[in-house]
Amino acid sequence: MAGYNPYQQPGYQQGSSSQSQFAPNGTPYQYGGTPQGGYGPQGTPHQDQGYFPPHGQANVSNDGRLRVLAEQAHRMSLDGDAAAAPYRPNKKKNRHAYHNLEQPAAPVQSFGGAAQGQYGYANTDNSQQMSTGHPYAGQQVTPAMNQFPAQANAPFAPGLQAPSPGIRTQLQQVPSTAGPGVSQGKVDPEQIPSIPRLRDAATQYYLDNVYPTMEQHIPPPAAVPFVAHDQGNSSPKYARLTLNNIPSTTEALATSALPLGIVLQPLAPLQEGERTIPVLDFGEIGPPRCRRCRTYINPFMTFRSGGNKLVCNMCTFPNDVSPEYFAPTDPSGVRVDRPQRPELTVGTVEFMVPKEYWAKEPVGLHWLFLIDVGQEAIQRGFLQAFCQGVLLALYGDEHEKEDDEEQDGETPKVPRRIPAGSQVGFVTFDRSMYFFNCSAKVEQAQMLVMPDLEEPFVPLGSNGLFVDPYESKHVITDLLRRLPSLFSRQKSPEPALLPALKATQAALAATGGKIICSLSALPTWGPGRLILRDKNDLHGIETERKLFQTENADWKNVASNMVQSGIGVDFFLAAASGGYMDIATIGHVSALSGGETYFYPTFTSPRDVQRLTKEIEHTVTRETGYQALMKVRCSNGLQVSSYHGNFLQHSFGADLELGSVDADKALGVMFSYDGQLDSKLDAHFQCALLYTTAGGERRVRCTNTVASVSESLPEVMRFIDQDAVVSMIAKEAATRMTERTLKDIRNALTEKTIDILAGHRRTSPSGHPAGQLVLPENLKEFAMYILGLIKSRAFKAGHEPSDRRTHTMRFLKSASPLELSLFLYPRIIPLHSLPDNSCFPNPETGHLVVPESIRALFGRIEDGGAYLVDDGQICLLWLHEHVSPNLLEDLFGPGHTNLADLDPSLSSLPVLETHLNAQVRNLIAYWSSMRGSKALTLQLARQGLDGAEYEFARLLVEDRNNDAQNYVDWLVHLHRGIQVELNGGRRKEEGEGVGAGLEGAMAGLSNLIGR
Repeated sequence: MAGYNPYQQPGYQQGSSSQSQFAPNGTPYQYGGTPQGGYGPQGTPHQDQGYFPPHGQANVSNDGRLRVLAEQAHRMSLDGDAAAAPYRPNKKKNRHAYHNLEQPAAPVQSFGGAAQGQYGYANTDNSQQMSTGHPYAGQQVTPAMNQFPAQANAPFAPGLQAPSPGIRTQLQQVPSTAGPGVSQGKVDPEQIPSIPRLRDAATQYYLDNVYPTMEQHIPPPAAVPFVAHDQGNSSPKYARLTLNNIPSTTEALATSALPLGIVLQPLAPLQEGERTIPVLDFGEIGPPRCRRCRTYINPFMTFRSGGNKLVCNMCTFPNDVSPEYFAPTDPSGVRVDRPQRPELTVGTVEFMVPKEYWAKEPVGLHWLFLIDVGQEAIQRGFLQAFCQGVLLALYGDEHEKEDDEEQDGETPKVPRRIPAGSQVGFVTFDRSMYFFNCSAKVEQAQMLVMPDLEEPFVPLGSNGLFVDPYESKHVITDLLRRLPSLFSRQKSPEPALLPALKATQAALAATGGKIICSLSALPTWGPGRLILRDKNDLHGIETERKLFQTENADWKNVASNMVQSGIGVDFFLAAASGGYMDIATIGHVSALSGGETYFYPTFTSPRDVQRLTKEIEHTVTRETGYQALMKVRCSNGLQVSSYHGNFLQHSFGADLELGSVDADKALGVMFSYDGQLDSKLDAHFQCALLYTTAGGERRVRCTNTVASVSESLPEVMRFIDQDAVVSMIAKEAATRMTERTLKDIRNALTEKTIDILAGHRRTSPSGHPAGQLVLPENLKEFAMYILGLIKSRAFKAGHEPSDRRTHTMRFLKSASPLELSLFLYPRIIPLHSLPDNSCFPNPETGHLVVPESIRALFGRIEDGGAYLVDDGQICLLWLHEHVSPNLLEDLFGPGHTNLADLDPSLSSLPVLETHLNAQVRNLIAYWSSMRGSKALTLQLARQGLDGAEYEFARLLVEDRNNDAQNYVDWLVHLHRGIQVELNGGRRKEEGEGVGAGLEGAMAGLSNLIGR
């Protein structure tokens, strides 16, 4: 196989290897007391947060670590190059909001290296080729960016636009296997779009450059870490439009076949170096809003009549400005206090709201841990692991210290991991329920038994059940450590879950809050008992979709009551030996309430203990709100047509209700036309999330997004957000799983892909030979993502347990673009050939040197290789059967020279004094910072030994697997369908290998395929 492998070189000795003795700069490592955090550039210990400064210079303090990117961010503005063009005022005065940051633009840092042709494939559309340069430098500007009176930019004129480097090489083609003289066997995989290549290039660029939200309007790939500078248009971490240049008519949108929608993640976490969200308090009057459409004040509203009129950017209604908010305007119509008003300069802000926005008195978030103490949970170690996770979430590593240890007569203070005002409570259940009083006034937790399952109530009352976790640390720690032994003598294999949920809902009804529930067996006892519905007799037929939804009225009522009470539910489900758990019914409660279901289909202790504890910790410590309502507004000419995600909506047009909302959840919103858009005006979108913070404050988070409007479809195609398009299609397809057969959905995804690519070919301004597959500039990898979606457990053909399908379906509906991108195409790093300097901080910048990833293709797997594979849900360490013994010793320690000697329950690497070990731990720490809600722990996949090897094969999505084609054959299939479509001979009901066997089913999927 190709590629340099230091572990296959003769004479390689672990003890004297330079790789194991020196840092990348040649300095010998200083061993001794090396922490789990890994090694720095000189081998010095770092803290547990990571092995490298996330953003900033090496060897700088925490306060100055991000100086380079921060200075660059502060220099960002709309102005671009001040000498680019003379300022020409807008002819329609006050048509657009004033949005000049009054600062010079930051120079775009070029990225040295690759020639232009390196990122292309065989036949390039030179007529639309961008000028040379790095594919992310000098990103083109949409009309929306130029319609603001920024002093350095001339009005947008597509015909006069000078060529500039695009975000990637534009309008490139794949050689078609159907063309004359080209056979399928001659297709070079190197000449087809590569997702790893795209990610690697973007990652390197955004290590040294920030993303300005108004100067550039095509967001970075979702799986790439970047620092966003909010210039009035919200960061793509909060909102991603599928089209940043919107067609002016519904007919034009139908021709393109593209979905018009937005993916929202309103509480998305910030990356180090980004400005925190401003929190504004307007007192009892509340934030200024449009009287007609109720849009909140934002940077795109304008002021008239000397500041007395506020013109809404959504409905153009002129509102009177209240005396409290009035400020005069300068001669250009700009408020004189605008630079001091974050709501007029920043795209994402939060408003404190008065009592009229309250449903109930806001208090700190109440966490209720509902713990399964049944026989399965105890015997398999799930109960003990869950208790460890709760202790880790509340106290970190402090719970391992002596609780009552005193220094100078005082108990050591434990740092808070949840906001002040938050409280916790504990309830366990099997066939009965057990409530615990953990007051700091008692020496040991007091247990009260509730055997009544028909009409359960809270014997303690909510005041006695919930306590401050830091005042009662010694009581809570003692309780969680004793729980496994406390219930070890009780043999209750059948848990009664629904009554326990009803009781905990009653306990939280007055305040709202969050329930964290563990479950290790199908709840077959008491009211709401569940039965085995999946008997393998419904798979592959039309009625299979009944397994993906609940038909139990009691469970539906509980879910609705949770939302109405402002309660979210997260489940941690551990199936007994891969058994049936009826996730369709149990998970319905978490899905409707805005929570999450963590599923461990084959939970094994100790292998999965670390993963479980980390995910509990993440669930408790991530940003979380509750009692949430969401409303999405858009400009005149557009209207919301559908929502896709996990929430409750009583009727179409009503606000979305969420019992809880957290930093990892996203949802999709589709728009349709109710008129024609004016291409001279921009299209605006605002998401308003009303929620109570974990600290007990009632706020509205407003996310404002702007897009230009164009009458030219080629211009529309230039500003597509590929990740947003894939997310919207995936969420909409997941929504249809309870309505249509899986075969229909797979066919509809294929048809949708053909429609989009054919629409681009139809509107492409340049002529192309019929034997070429022409892909849009920003949709080159789109076909591969859709193939990964078809191969996912939700939609794949063949047999798949209904629990797996349902769990994946709900994941797709709530997944962020980052999580979805990794899920559809994993990242794979060869460990046996890592360069010496990779996975260590760059001595000059302090950024981690990230190794290049490879394609998810078995042809790239080398004999004797070791590979780290991560799809955002699991992380596999795959080891070839002939892997070098030296490599094994460098990774796992002396004496581990054979695959059979490795511990199959391993979940993390030991901390060793070897170069390779530090590299891999650095890489794992880096990946851990770029995931969603799932913890990154290792799972061994040894060739020929572990069952996880089948999972590894499944993740090679470019191969023929999961009952679907390989990547090359898929492109051939799409190209043939496009040719038939362009020739006018394509029919949905028959023929040409596209849509065969669909018959009349596609008519019912009209919403899914965008017709």
